[in-house]
Parts: sequence; structure tokens; C-alpha cells
Amino acid sequence: MSSSSTHQLPPADVIDQQQEIPLEEMPITRHLMILRRHLFKIVGILLLLFFCLLPFANRTYQLLSEPLRAQLPMSSSMIATDVTATFMAPFKLNFFVALMLAMPFIIYQIWAFAKPALYEREKTLALPLLISSITLFYAGIAFAYFVALPSILHFFISVSPETVAPMTDINSYLAFCLKLFLVFGLTFEIPVITLLLILIGVVSTQSLIEKRRFIIVGCFFVAMFVTPPDAISMIMLAVPMWLLFEIGLFFGKIIEKRKTA
Repeated sequence: MSSSSTHQLPPADVIDQQQEIPLEEMPITRHLMILRRHLFKIVGILLLLFFCLLPFANRTYQLLSEPLRAQLPMSSSMIATDVTATFMAPFKLNFFVALMLAMPFIIYQIWAFAKPALYEREKTLALPLLISSITLFYAGIAFAYFVALPSILHFFISVSPETVAPMTDINSYLAFCLKLFLVFGLTFEIPVITLLLILIGVVSTQSLIEKRRFIIVGCFFVAMFVTPPDAISMIMLAVPMWLLFEIGLFFGKIIEKRKTA
């Protein structure tokens, strides 16, 4: 047997030895290889969901446009100002839906990549926070679709002049809805963000209570810029932001009491 063959290890043994290396001693190439494996899984599940949902893309867009079509007069309808709009709008929406459905898997892959670098106490806290963030993000999108979107559309259509027949371009409506979903989805993450700031010691519940009035004003200030230019949209975003902040503050007080105990 040659000397080169005596020093070779099976690939499985090499992988096992590399996995036993402490995290701080692992070479950067190994980190990149692990990251690439997780990214491949994320891309794979996205493509799988995208192509599985593609036959239902037009039906999905009909569901999205239902709140608008319910508000339009009988003589009005949605229009396409671009030749490719009838294809691209459902196509874009299909990718967004695939991304939303894959979000728990994506978060899990991020968690699996970052897990070895966390302490045991951080691991026990991180997983509930991740699950809560996913749930709240979905809750924000559901609130935007079932509550905020119909109210906003009703307001804009009701104030349109009688001589103007509202006909919305499908691409413009899609962009409007996706922006609204993203804003409300991120807004519903406020309790998780508040808890994280309290956990890592950036703020305390007492300091947040002292600055509550400024935070409430800030909620309305942010809502004024990220929502359509009407009072209803601003209120429907600012009020949930404030209430979600109060929820995060409430659980933050419980965590602080447990720490002191």
C-alpha cells in the first residue's frame, strides 16, 4: 500500500472531524460551505413552491383583487396598461406567495446556521422569538388584507369625483398591496423587537415607560410616511403599532421580574 493511500481518510470521516472542530477554530471556508448548503436549501424550496403555485397564479391574483373589485362600481373594472402586465402581475404575486409560505423554512435555515454560535440560554430564547416573529408577520399580512385594505380602498373610491370612473392598473394595485403587506408585516414585529432590546440590555422597561408619549407620537409620525396619504391609513397603522408596543412592554416587564427573582 502506498504512503499516499495510508494518509487518506474517507470523505465521511473528514466531515465528522471538521464538525468536531470548535466553532471559533473552524476556518472561514468551512463557514461559507455550511452557509452555501443552507442557501441551496432555501433556493430549492422557493423554486419548488413557486412552480407548484404557478398554475394557480391567476386565481391567486383574483383573491388579491377581490377587496378592490368589491368596491368598484358596476361600470368599472381593473385594467392593464402594459402588454405584459396580465402575465407579470400574477407572476410577481406568485413569487411573493411562495416566499411567504417558505418563510418558516427560511427562518429555520437561518436558525440552523446561527445555532452553533449561540450559548444555551440564547438558544432557549431565540427559538420562541423566531416562532413569534413568523406568527406575527403572518398576522400583520392577514390584518392588512382583511381589515386595512378594504377600509383604505373604500375611502379612496368613495371620495373620487362622480365624473371619474376608478379603474386601477393591475401592476399598480399589486405594488400597492405588497407595500401594504410588508409594512403591516414588519409593524407586527414590534413586540419581538421590544423584547430583544430589553433582553440585550439596550433599554429597560422603565425607560420605555418614561418615553411612552414620545413613542406614541413616533408611531403616528412613521405611519404618516409609510401609508397612503389619508387619515384612515395612518390611524389603522399607528394604533396597532402602539398596542403592539404595549404588548412587548408587558412581556418585557415579566422577563425583568424573572431576572431579578
